Amino acid sequence: MMEPVSLPPLSRVAICGGTHGNEMSGVYMVREMQKQKVHRTESVSITTVLSNPRAVDACRRYMETDLNRCFTDALLSAPITDSTPYELRRARELNAQLGPKGSPEAVDLLCDLHNTTANMGVCLIFYSLDWITLHIYNYIQSKMTSAPVRAIQMDLPISEAYSLESVGKHGIGKSIEVGPQPTGVTRADIFNMMKEAVDLTLEWLQKLNSGSTFEGGEVEAYTLVKSVDYPRDPTTNDITAAIHPQLQDNDFKLLKPGDPIFLSFSGETVKHEGEELYPLFVNECAYYEKKIAFHLAKKVTLTFPSISVRKED
Repeated sequence: MMEPVSLPPLSRVAICGGTHGNEMSGVYMVREMQKQKVHRTESVSITTVLSNPRAVDACRRYMETDLNRCFTDALLSAPITDSTPYELRRARELNAQLGPKGSPEAVDLLCDLHNTTANMGVCLIFYSLDWITLHIYNYIQSKMTSAPVRAIQMDLPISEAYSLESVGKHGIGKSIEVGPQPTGVTRADIFNMMKEAVDLTLEWLQKLNSGSTFEGGEVEAYTLVKSVDYPRDPTTNDITAAIHPQLQDNDFKLLKPGDPIFLSFSGETVKHEGEELYPLFVNECAYYEKKIAFHLAKKVTLTFPSISVRKED
């Protein structure tokens, strides 16, 4: 048994959308919250932010560089020059508004809202073993029936964490990541999954701050092992195959040696070699430029302690 944890109330939350300007669920959720003037629940003040307004206006993932790769300590402290990309400048602004990263002034929890074109359902992505995010994940998973809820743990020190949610003291991140949804498109079912996950997050915070104790336990999560690129022509570097139909839309389904993963444009099947792993972000549109066809992950069991708010003397 792990020792119970008590901590101060979590009273400041940021909900961010449009970090990628063509992932529309978060854009419309933030706009709707701003329209409804959602600034607080009983015990939580809420800051809503449209993270990359220029990219949102252009309905593009980013203008010059991926904003969700701009939040490492090194990039946030690098000198600004005339040639510094817009997104790096915007990262500084967001860090000043919601952080600074790693400081006592940072928001208690930062939820960054993303879509994926892959069949990922509702997926929470977080760095380091953070008891708050594990409890929120467990709570959402226990309450949500409209979609499978899973989590990915990124094994990076917080100084090297590159995405926006790492600016908060407790980041749920890249996400809440919800899909499948094409870029530039809004689907009501996907929007509602994201809204339910955000509402449950705020509900959990409200209960915690009101004195509820949440018991410890175990959850399953995924940790990344490696990324797989598409087969390519050795001369031109052009892609020579697509995701195999048996893998397409089968994110989180165990991939075994010999299972088909690619179908070449000349009709040949490429099969998985090596250990049994779980494919994630299969055929994600935004990963073509990163030369990633899918990630492979292993399943792990994470244990977390009971948690409550520290009572003031």
